Amino acid sequence: MGKNAELAGLFLAQARRLLRETYLPRIERCVKQLSEEQIWWRANRASNSVGNLLLHLEGNVRQWIISGLGRTPDRRERDKEFAELGPLPRSVLLGCLRKTVREACRLLAKLSSRDLTRTYSIQGFHVTGLQAIFHVTEHFSHHVGQIILATKMQCGKDLGFTHLPGERTRKSAARSLPPL
Repeated sequence: MGKNAELAGLFLAQARRLLRETYLPRIERCVKQLSEEQIWWRANRASNSVGNLLLHLEGNVRQWIISGLGRTPDRRERDKEFAELGPLPRSVLLGCLRKTVREACRLLAKLSSRDLTRTYSIQGFHVTGLQAIFHVTEHFSHHVGQIILATKMQCGKDLGFTHLPGERTRKSAARSLPPL
């Protein structure tokens, strides 16, 4: 295996790990702590609800990874992600996001170093595969932070996501998530 292929493999594995093993479990933990009403709560008219953010993340991953890199038709209706006022059940929201992340991770596992350097047209932008994947993981992280903040604001408690390497608490000793 050449250095480019090895580096591509490491990058793609890390992108899959972040989406599937770090970010998605944090979202799931947050959403499970919120009532259906809290999922659709907005701090103000300029803010999005957790429900909107889940729809938005699903749409973004589908558009950039599955449609963009996978070269399948893009049917995203981005404005609807933010206009939705709910209530869509948590099971539907999480189920759609899980399915999309799984599908995206399967596609990422098949990409090559050549796919990472190829240029794609996604959402009107001309980007390399590397740029598209970096955008999606960064974008996902940004909105996971918003979901965590909204959950903390509504539940009024520490969610236990941030620990220094090697630090363990009684609650997290059995199962801790990697720090952001």
